[in-house]
Amino acid sequence: MQPTRHIPGLEICETFFVYSVKPILDRFYPNLKYSAALVGEGSEVLGFDTAISCDHDWGPRVKIFLTEEDQEKLSVEISRKLREELPVKQGVYSINFAKVNEKTTVMEDGLKGSVNHRVEFSTMSGFIREYLAFDIANEIQVADWLTFSEQKLATIVGGKVFHDDLNFESLRQRFAYYPKDVWLYLMASVWMRIEQEQHLMCRAGSAGDELGSAIIASRLARDVMRLAFLIERSYAPYPKWFGSAFEKLQLAKGLAPDLREVVTADSWKKREKHLIAAYELLANAHNKLNVSAPVPTQASHFFDRPFLVISCGQASSAIAAAIVDPHVRKIAENGLIGSLDLFSDNTDLIAHSHWRAELKKLYQ
Repeated sequence: MQPTRHIPGLEICETFFVYSVKPILDRFYPNLKYSAALVGEGSEVLGFDTAISCDHDWGPRVKIFLTEEDQEKLSVEISRKLREELPVKQGVYSINFAKVNEKTTVMEDGLKGSVNHRVEFSTMSGFIREYLAFDIANEIQVADWLTFSEQKLATIVGGKVFHDDLNFESLRQRFAYYPKDVWLYLMASVWMRIEQEQHLMCRAGSAGDELGSAIIASRLARDVMRLAFLIERSYAPYPKWFGSAFEKLQLAKGLAPDLREVVTADSWKKREKHLIAAYELLANAHNKLNVSAPVPTQASHFFDRPFLVISCGQASSAIAAAIVDPHVRKIAENGLIGSLDLFSDNTDLIAHSHWRAELKKLYQ
């Protein structure tokens, strides 16, 4: 039996914890101190799952965070007890999972007393160490912020905490958003990307390369969207949900119509018109933040060429000049390369945090 409507995974997982997992923990481990949450990987963590998400790596699950001592002494025992005591279904959804391969699971009908559940046990420090390659005993440094994937930051502060004896909520608030000067550096970096490429879109088109112009325009549209996320202090998720998350921003209402025209236009002049409208909207939105000297809000010609641009380095320079932290200023002076998500869209580089140790050297 399948539900007549898709129930969001976050709702399923909370129900699973409250009505299936917690009663077992209360019964057999009444003195256990733990936190429980849905965070980390999975479209349902950010609320972007749909019916199609149910075919793999989706279903009733929860992360349980234990103390270091209880993780070592009790996690295997508790997992076994849940295997024995959990029901086989949460509503119409199976609690039993089968492995398709080492990394992928699917819901599968199971037997009472032998449930292959997805209740995962960890310590809070272990989770962050594995997910971000970061030790929570340390302060978050500038180079850390710039090498954390935004998707991962979003899925730590997103999701939901269901039970919190160990104050996991406080831990994840450490990652709530970038410090002010890191935020300024990132905005300056995106403006720099726009300033460096906006005239190239026009030049390629004027030379008869409409395909090349369209590709550059698409890159610029993505930068416009990234800047909107930054202006609204919201982490941008990875490509699958980038547009969906963008549509939830306040700025999307004004930007989305022009961006749709940019990526569907058949001539560079049309792309230019709608990109300029988007740049001007962003510039005005930035100035309302009152965090730097005003950035230009009107387009002008690129030297003597018939190409309209919003700024030739003025916006990025104005924002970078507002940075106070000496460490961030030094990084900015070495070049506005931005963060991991700005200089690379390679999935393996972004998804696997073990690269962070090498990437941090870019900011030394």
